[in-house]
Amino acid sequence: QVQLVESGGGLVQAGGSLRLSCAASGSIFGINYMGWYRQAPGKQRELVARITSGGMANYADSVKGRFTISRDNAKNTVYLQMNSLKPEDTAVYYCNALRDVMNYWGKGTLVTVSS
Repeated sequence: QVQLVESGGGLVQAGGSLRLSCAASGSIFGINYMGWYRQAPGKQRELVARITSGGMANYADSVKGRFTISRDNAKNTVYLQMNSLKPEDTAVYYCNALRDVMNYWGKGTLVTVSS
């Protein structure tokens, strides 16, 4: 089992920044990807960004150039730096880890961007 704990959500004005953190514990050996998904009210959960253990990252088109994902393997932590936030970024953000074929999820952290 892999446990994921997110932190760093909150309320921010449009144009502001937030940094999310996700700490992994448990059976972390062999995690292929770690990443962030989000789910806005009434919408499906969508990929925001993910990163491999080697540091290769990919992003949703809607956040490219504004969000940066990074990973500290020594701390088993993944970060999401979110800049130039927009009201449409408002959602619950979930940390995700993929190990073999198993997906693990955090409980989520709410990000609210006011206009």
